[in-house]
Formats: sequence, C-alpha cells, structure tokens
Amino acid sequence: MDEHHFEIVPLLWFAGWLVAVAAVFWAGLKLPLETRLGPWRSRLYAAGVVIAAVGVSALANVALTLHDSHVDLTREKVYTPSAAAMRVVDALDRDVTVTYFYHSRDAAAKRSRDILKVMERRNPHFKLKVVDPDKEPTLARTSGVKIYNAALIEAEGRRVLVQSTDEAEIALGVQRVLRERKISVCFVEGHGELPMDNFEFHTHLENVADHSHGDAASHVIEMPGHGVGRFRRALEAQGYETHKLVLATRADVPSDCTVVVLASPRTTLLPAESAALRAYLRQGGSALFMFDLGYVLEPELERLMSDLGVRFEQQVVIDPLSHYQNDPELVAVTGYDRHPITRSLSLTLYPGIRPLTLPASPSGLQVMPLLTSSRDSYTRTVATAGHRVAGHSGAAPEATAELAKAGPPVAGVRVLGVAIEGLIGGGTRPMRVVAVGDADFASNSFFPYMANSDLLLAVTRWLAREERNTAVSSRIPVPPHILLTGLQTRLVFGVIVMLLPLLVVALGCFVWWRRR
Repeated sequence: MDEHHFEIVPLLWFAGWLVAVAAVFWAGLKLPLETRLGPWRSRLYAAGVVIAAVGVSALANVALTLHDSHVDLTREKVYTPSAAAMRVVDALDRDVTVTYFYHSRDAAAKRSRDILKVMERRNPHFKLKVVDPDKEPTLARTSGVKIYNAALIEAEGRRVLVQSTDEAEIALGVQRVLRERKISVCFVEGHGELPMDNFEFHTHLENVADHSHGDAASHVIEMPGHGVGRFRRALEAQGYETHKLVLATRADVPSDCTVVVLASPRTTLLPAESAALRAYLRQGGSALFMFDLGYVLEPELERLMSDLGVRFEQQVVIDPLSHYQNDPELVAVTGYDRHPITRSLSLTLYPGIRPLTLPASPSGLQVMPLLTSSRDSYTRTVATAGHRVAGHSGAAPEATAELAKAGPPVAGVRVLGVAIEGLIGGGTRPMRVVAVGDADFASNSFFPYMANSDLLLAVTRWLAREERNTAVSSRIPVPPHILLTGLQTRLVFGVIVMLLPLLVVALGCFVWWRRR
C-alpha cells in the first residue's frame, strides 16, 4: 500500500454507513408520530420503529468498526506508516507481538503509538500492546525495559528491543526477530581500506573542506577523514553483525562471514590473501569488491577477477551528460538494468569511478551489469598508484609516458558495476559477487545522499540472500539539501531564469496587442 493512497474498500463501507444513517434520519422525518391504529397497535408500531432504527444503527456501526479505515489529511502524512513498514506488516505469516513502552507526554511517542495501531489493524499477525511505564511500572520492570519509547518485539521465543519513535526502526526490529540465521558482514582491513569504525559524519555537504574524489584526489594515499562508518551503522540497524577481517593474519576467510567487503585497499594484497578469497567464494561465499582509481590488483587477485568475468580498467569515466553539479567526473546514474538489487533505485552518484570490461562470461557464471554511464560518457587513461606521487602534484615521468600511449577517448556506455552469480572453477556451492569501480560512493561523504545508501543496502541484502525480504532502511540524519544532476540544474535554470521571464514578456506583448 502506498501511504499516500486511501483504502478503497473501508471507504466504501463508510459510505454505506452514511447511507444507513441518512436512511434512519429520513425515516425519522417522514414516518408519522401518531397513528389511528388503536392503542395496542400504536404501541407495537412505535416499538417496531425504535427497534428498526436501533438495529440499523447498530449493524451500521458494527460494519464500520470491522472495516476501519485510516485517513490522514496532513500533507506530510505524519500519522501514516511508511510504505515499507506497511509492506513488512503485510508480509507477516507468523504472530509477532510488539509491546510499546511510550512516554505519554512525548508528542513523537504518541504519534508512534497511533501509527502502530494503524499497523495492527493491517494484519492480525501483528499484535500490539501499548504501555505507559508511569502507569504500569511493574509490567515494564518484569519485561526488562528501563527506558521510554522502546518497543519489545517477540516472536517464536526470540526478543528484540528497539528504542525509537520511528516506525521504520520498529519494522526493522520485526524483520530481525523473524530472522532465523545470523548474518555477519566482514570488512577486510590491513591494506589502507576505508575503515568501518571511523568518524561517521565526514561529508562534503556538512563541512567546509573543499576537495574532490576524482582522479586528482586518487593521488593521495592516506585519507584519514574518510571511512564507511555510516555504511557499517546502517548494516547494524538491519540486524547484521559487523566485524573486521585482517586476512594477512589468517589462512582463510572465517566460515561465519556471510558477506566479505573489500572497500578501496590502498596497498597490494598478498597472494595468500587473494587465494583465501578465492577459496571462500568456491565454498559459496559472497563478496563486495570496490576498487578505486589507480589501484593495481596483484596477479592472483586479477586472475580471480578474470575468472569472475570482470576486468578493472586503469581509466576514469567522464560523463558530460549525467553528472552531479558541474563536475563530469562525478558520474550520476539514473537508469538501471533489471535486477533484484536495482528494482527500487533512483539516482546514485559515483565520484571518480573506473569502468569495468566484461569479457565472455565464464562457464557456470551469470555476469549482469548493474550500473552504466550515459551514451555520451567517455574514459581517460589514468596513471596507476605505483606511478603516482604523494599529494596533488601530478604523475611521475613514467606515468606521463604511460598516459601518452592512450588513444583518443571514444564516447559510449561504460559498465560501472556488475553482479555475478554461479559456480567459480572448482566451486562446490553457488557464490555471489558485486564488483564496482569505485568505493567513495560508499564512504561517509556520499553514503547518505541520493540513493547511494539504498543501493549499498540492496547489494548487501542480495549478497546475504535476503533480497526477497521487504527493504526497510533506517533514516540517516543529514542536513536538508536538494541534490540535482548537471542536466537537472540546467533545466531548472532554463525554466526559472529564462522561460518564466520570457513568458511574462510574451503575455505583456499579447495584452498590448489585444488593447491597441
């Protein structure tokens, strides 16, 4: 159900109730007060009228109560659950009990109480009990709840406590309590990857630092202000466990790692680490590989990517048609191929992304492009990390010779990310891999904006084999901004600055011509 649409069937029952009430009112106006039927017949007539009126009214109200409808007339739909939360409730096929302990003097808590009641009426499997701890302290104490505005969610002997006044967080709690297996996301570290536990609020839009993530920024080896802390926190909100994985100190990837994330390593992996990743995928593992501009894959890792049907090019994609603001290296993607990952995506942004080449798909694997640039995009060869110098001073002489060998750019669609599924050589179970030619879009700088967070959570759900579940995302606090692509900016400028003033002039000329 879309939260902006009315429920038609309950509204029809409400219309029937109005008709019944109107009929009783009409009968009260038209039926005579006195009759000439005799004493006992008059009493029988009066009793019949009263019984009929009461009966019609009672039946109409019972029907209306059994077919309750929620109508929210606020523009922002403040008192309506989100569509994602409603889909979670609709999908319930087992009983889930939600006990909501709310602060009776908190407006947000009372709003959540009312929204949860709407969700309860949606599905009989969603059982709600609302408790004010100030009035029922014993129940709160026996339930182990010591805080206001907390939902205790129980199902099949499992319990999850969610402290929030947001129905999306409670819907996530419902999904977590129904999950029958543990999902662990392991972030590979040890090679300068984007850290998972860094300062989470570094974004371009929240501070005044002026720097880019394109080809020039990739000359810098150390980026202490960046990380994937927001991504990690969003995964934990989904109920996933997150861990660090230092492959250099292990002989293999732990079997309890449901998904392995390799986000922008800065130094080369050891051959044994690449071999461990290959063995993990052969056993049916799932991995998200994100390699930034200039990074050189060591031979064993490059062979693994080749066996997966992917090659990372040492180029940067430039898209004059679809980009963010005025930087054509900030590639914006608005259209997607059909895939469970991309079925509900809108605009996503990739600052400084390298293209992927897809040779013929290896036997037993299905390689599906997920992200592509526009038809006007082209690539420019960039120097590898080994030929770069620290800072922003440019490339070394060896890199200059390397770049000189590159031919003129050729415009055309470029593949930016792929999803791979199937058996890798010698594998025993089907594995899943997503490979993207950029990691900055997952960093704290860009994760909350546009649909980047939706994409990354959808990727993780698919890798964890939970793509059939309703997608619910926790809200990430960011300053209010209107983010537009370069094409949208030009369109808004043309309409507001040029078209509307010219329209006023045209209307003035038309009025003058009619009155002359």
